[in-house]
Amino acid sequence: MKRLSAVPVAMLAALSLLATASQAKDKKKDPDEIGNRDVGKGVNFYSLEKEIALGKQLAQEVEREAKIVDDPVIAEYVNRVGQNLVRNSDAKVPFTIKVLDSEEVNAFALPGGFFFVNSGLVLKADNEAELAGVMAHEIAHVAARHGTRQATRGAIINYASIPLIFMGGWTGYAIRQGAGLAIPMGFLTFSRGFEREADFLGLQYMYKAGYDPTAFVDFFEKIESMEKKKPGTMAKVFSTHPMTEDRIQASQKEIQAVLKAKPEYVVSTSEFSDVKARLASLHNRRKVDADKDATRPTLRRNPNAGGTTTDDGDGQAKPDQDERPTLKRRE
Repeated sequence: MKRLSAVPVAMLAALSLLATASQAKDKKKDPDEIGNRDVGKGVNFYSLEKEIALGKQLAQEVEREAKIVDDPVIAEYVNRVGQNLVRNSDAKVPFTIKVLDSEEVNAFALPGGFFFVNSGLVLKADNEAELAGVMAHEIAHVAARHGTRQATRGAIINYASIPLIFMGGWTGYAIRQGAGLAIPMGFLTFSRGFEREADFLGLQYMYKAGYDPTAFVDFFEKIESMEKKKPGTMAKVFSTHPMTEDRIQASQKEIQAVLKAKPEYVVSTSEFSDVKARLASLHNRRKVDADKDATRPTLRRNPNAGGTTTDDGDGQAKPDQDERPTLKRRE
């Protein structure tokens, strides 16, 4: 009986690992496998429990600084659209979704599933599919645990640079301080690779939820076009993760290569139109109120005006504080 040599056995083991990796990679490209794959793998100092606790703390800070839209119709609708996307994602944490009263076109999801959608995003979207595309992208960041993985990378950089203090004196210390400056933003500012992965996963999530994935690309092309026509007007749009031309092109290719065309897609709903109109009404009412407050005339008593004077006992004549106009009958 022949024995297998050590080299072939090692080769078989290596081939097995490659096959496993290939299967995992294929799963990532298969929308039918959503929910049965771990897209959040990677070096991470945070457990899921710690990630949720961290996200909750950060969300409380956001709510202290920002105004939440408490209109029940708007809040319920945006939450329902988001939760439908979450159910069709790889996320392993529950989501809390709230609408911020802000005209800035933006949305962001904190670690642990705490998700904020600006009212300006709803107003700028032309249909529900465009809104869903942006929300799916943010949900993908949470599903892939990009926030805490990015923060972990920053922490590793910080740890690795500690020897610089001893090797380079004050110069080394300055380098370490500089390396640490971006770490607090690690929960929202992602690497180019993480942004591309969120695009890739987000397209799958909105597709599985029944939306037309091309709406995601359409929205960003529209924003890009607006910025070209009037530079600076949309500079803040997704400032933490700007949509670049290469990402738009990559998304278009992935839609064709990975997502099989469906006979029907959800593009928009009457609810979206109603909620958008409701938000526009709230924004316009606030503007009208602000304009009224700014232009409202005010009355101020002129202390130097003539009129009845009184003497308070110190010999100084003073205008009568209760002076009122009187009517005189014509004779």
